[in-house]
Amino acid sequence: MYIADLHIHSKHSRATSRDCDLQHLDLWASKKGIGLIGTGDFTHPAWRAELKERLIPDADGVYRLREEFRLPDSRKEAPRFVLSSEISCIYKKDGKVRKVHNVILLPDLEAAETLSQKLEAIGNIHSDGRPILGLDSRDLLEITLECCPQAIFIPAHIWTPHFSLFGAFSGFDTLENCFGDLSDHIHALETGLSSDPPMNWRVPSLDRYTLVSNSDAHSPAKLGREANLVDTSRDFPGLKCALETGNGFCGTLEFYPEEGKYHLDGHRNCNLRISPAQTREYGGRCPVCGKKITIGVLNRVEQLSQRDEGYRPPNAKPFEHVIPLQEVIGASLGISAGGNKAQQTYEALLSKLGTEFEILRNISTDDIERAAGYPIAEGIRRLRAGKVQCLGGYDGEYGSITLFSPSELESLRGQISLFPGMESPKVAPKSKAPSAPIAKVLTESAVAREDVVSTENPEQTAAITSTNAVVSVIAGPGTGKTRTLVSRVAYLIEQLCISPAEITAVTFTNQAAAEMRERLEQRLENKRAASRLTIGTFHSICLNLLSADAEAPILIDPSEALALAEDVIAAHSVKMTPSKFLQTVSAVKNAVLSSVPPEFEAAFEDYQTRLAVRSSMDFDDLLSETLKRDFSGHRSFQYLLVDEFQDINDLQYNLIRNWSSAGKSLFVIGDPDQSIYGFRGASADCFARLKQDESSLEEIHLQRNYRSTPEILNSSLNVISHNDGPERYLTANTPSGLPVRVLHTESDFDEAIFVAKEIGRMTGGMDMLDAHTQTEERKLRSFSDIAVLCRTHHHAELIEKCLRHESIPYIVTGREDYLSDPKVRGTLGFFRALTCPKDEASLRSALKHIWNCPPDLIELAAETVSRDSVQMETLAVHALLKPWLAAVEKYSVKTREKTRKLLEEWAEEFSLESKSFTRLLEASVFYPELNSFLQTLLLGEESDIRRGTKKSYASGAVRIMTLHGSKGLEFPAVFLCGLTEGAMPLESSKRPADIQEERRLFFVGMTRAKEELLLLAPGTPSSFLEELPDNGVLTERLSTRRQQNIQQLSLF
Repeated sequence: MYIADLHIHSKHSRATSRDCDLQHLDLWASKKGIGLIGTGDFTHPAWRAELKERLIPDADGVYRLREEFRLPDSRKEAPRFVLSSEISCIYKKDGKVRKVHNVILLPDLEAAETLSQKLEAIGNIHSDGRPILGLDSRDLLEITLECCPQAIFIPAHIWTPHFSLFGAFSGFDTLENCFGDLSDHIHALETGLSSDPPMNWRVPSLDRYTLVSNSDAHSPAKLGREANLVDTSRDFPGLKCALETGNGFCGTLEFYPEEGKYHLDGHRNCNLRISPAQTREYGGRCPVCGKKITIGVLNRVEQLSQRDEGYRPPNAKPFEHVIPLQEVIGASLGISAGGNKAQQTYEALLSKLGTEFEILRNISTDDIERAAGYPIAEGIRRLRAGKVQCLGGYDGEYGSITLFSPSELESLRGQISLFPGMESPKVAPKSKAPSAPIAKVLTESAVAREDVVSTENPEQTAAITSTNAVVSVIAGPGTGKTRTLVSRVAYLIEQLCISPAEITAVTFTNQAAAEMRERLEQRLENKRAASRLTIGTFHSICLNLLSADAEAPILIDPSEALALAEDVIAAHSVKMTPSKFLQTVSAVKNAVLSSVPPEFEAAFEDYQTRLAVRSSMDFDDLLSETLKRDFSGHRSFQYLLVDEFQDINDLQYNLIRNWSSAGKSLFVIGDPDQSIYGFRGASADCFARLKQDESSLEEIHLQRNYRSTPEILNSSLNVISHNDGPERYLTANTPSGLPVRVLHTESDFDEAIFVAKEIGRMTGGMDMLDAHTQTEERKLRSFSDIAVLCRTHHHAELIEKCLRHESIPYIVTGREDYLSDPKVRGTLGFFRALTCPKDEASLRSALKHIWNCPPDLIELAAETVSRDSVQMETLAVHALLKPWLAAVEKYSVKTREKTRKLLEEWAEEFSLESKSFTRLLEASVFYPELNSFLQTLLLGEESDIRRGTKKSYASGAVRIMTLHGSKGLEFPAVFLCGLTEGAMPLESSKRPADIQEERRLFFVGMTRAKEELLLLAPGTPSSFLEELPDNGVLTERLSTRRQQNIQQLSLF
């Protein structure tokens, strides 16, 4: 029989000892007599590298420390290591934030590498030995089994209130609710320090599982606080058999549950330690301060129990209560268990009698008395007999176990003879903790939250059912715009019997189009009807129209257009940036400029010529070419609906007028106060323009906001009212909530740290240390409830760094600079040319940036392929083109593989390890199909392109995006960052701000928030903050460097 401690942590986990390295773990396991110990933290790359270097296989699926690394004091019998790691899953399920920790045991380092790579594609596994993933525990189990079917998966410390399977705050009532269809793959449960077998025996649903106990040690000296007795071969198959069948599993060594810091109920700040019965008596509220009482493990067990206290199942495994030997020494001698004297006594005992567990469990007390004296022998005698006094832990405060009363210790003075001349300490009687006064339980007078609109209000109904030929709906933020649009389409199909093929809905983003189609599929009785609708952005609809009418046009990628502009600028000595050049080109094509500026004319013509040479067109050409073809009589435009009407430019307005000219209905919806694309030629005056062009137009206003609290809505209205236009009317239909918080920080760095720490607080703490230091009662949020909005992508980078360091999962949305990296451009160009051989611009980019081909060969290859791709073989005579041709042959048969896998293979072949390429890989996980990925990067708007570490599993993540990218979205909690002079409004000496548009952008950001809005101003604050009302706003000044220096030091 051997002792196994399977759940521990390395030095790479948060709040662990730096001695949690392999040498000290080996040393202390041998001191204690532990035969099999978990490595902990195999997901951490640095720790995994150390495991590979210092461990060698010792039996099937287990390892031992190489002899040259063992410390001098280690005992001859070396413990064996089994690969283990704890994963923290924080996610939303069944409408509740769930926080569940799970321990995974694997049979070899290869499996650990495979699983770690999988998890790295989902979340950050680098910053903490116990990674935090926004991943459903059920999905983590599935991933684990896919990587290694032999894996052992154990829900950890299942009763801990904040982070466990059955936790009172964020757990489940049954294992099946957590793991669903994979529940049968769970065979063992770790019960944790705050419960023991008699408590667990009261819950019948646990009878069929092997109930294990482990130390969850964060320092080597804590190993074996709890452990398992196993009588099988000391290898992975033997361990697996014992845990899955119970055969060979002989019981557990248990911490006294009262000593656990979540055993009883209570409220630590008020010194309130109470029983579950008292909690019920107080209505779950602290009688001192009125806040919620922290529910302990005993209470939670009673909630799920169906048996009386004292029941023992027929096949229950035996157990023993133990106390670490140094604590026994301290309690028996009346000295500090962590002091030098207790340590010296401990080492002396081990040298004379053997391992710690031998001393605690087996060696006769007579032998112990001869070696250590009567007090220690008596202490161990009482421990074995269970004669201890317990004071239960509560609300994060450890309990205490007492072997001797103060008077007994006093009487033992003089009997301490282990070290001659050692002076017995004087024991002062402990003062009794003051009992909490019994006060009347405070009650909340909360306003019952109204349901989000379940039926349309009169204004929405008027818009949905209008029979007018032209309907203009001005819909403020949160007024149910998308719902109205979807209901309008459903009304046309189901009530007016309009064929779906006659209906087109134009959206601003591809994401909005996909969501609208999904809603209609759910809404319509005829599910196939949604597939016959035309739903898409202007560019996607135009591309489909032109492709159906003739050969599909080839669009130039935005990054390639920038490169082309750079060449044109150099050729004509134009003094402007490539992006500014393209903006000017677009302004000309969209009639924002009435004519081409004379000094710009030659460059403009050259740009167009170069596009023609590449057989390509840009996005503006796509729209203008569609307008030239005149699709006014097209069947799909009989009923035309346009979303986000306020953001259309002149060319798009003309397309709408053309498409609807022969149709039966035009329905536009939007909000002039959310017009934020003036730099593209959009104008908030488009509603007035349509009204002037269509005298019979019916105008409907939606003014009931169902999204934001009154505090958020009133603050937003106060700001936007400084713009020109009629008085704004929006009424809140949600109950009052938290004030809008304005937070002034000293720097961008302080702001980023605050955001990371505050997200941790919003989610109830990222680990147990955070969770039990929460000082205020607040609504618990999942990661996906939270958005961080910035004016520019550049400002978001420091925030991203801090979130990554705190192991907070996130997704970045938007078109970022990594897409302009030459290697990224060349890669995308290669795969675009592979899927569309006529795409000369993409082929040129690939040959230039991946293979560094000279211009003449690039030209030859482009001309040859554009004429006839079959003739590509003739290019093989050129040695510099052979590597490209080989890549074409290799990857042309791989385009159906998953995008990330394909790009990872590509990156390895061409040694692409840059930050930019890593970000491309992070974006690819959202698009399993290569064509979908390429199309999104080509046609996608700001909010369509996402980058993160999420795969196909429903993992929750904080969203980081620009204000432009946030349009159309909503989140329970929103951070608006970088609200400083020069950044909001965005302006410089060379770029004066359009104040009214910048204010509209600020308004858009504010109105994304449903319940919490935090406005952060590092440095000199934005003038827009002066426009906030006095009521419903709380202003704070955060002196992070002075007041939170400890947090900063721990962050970096």
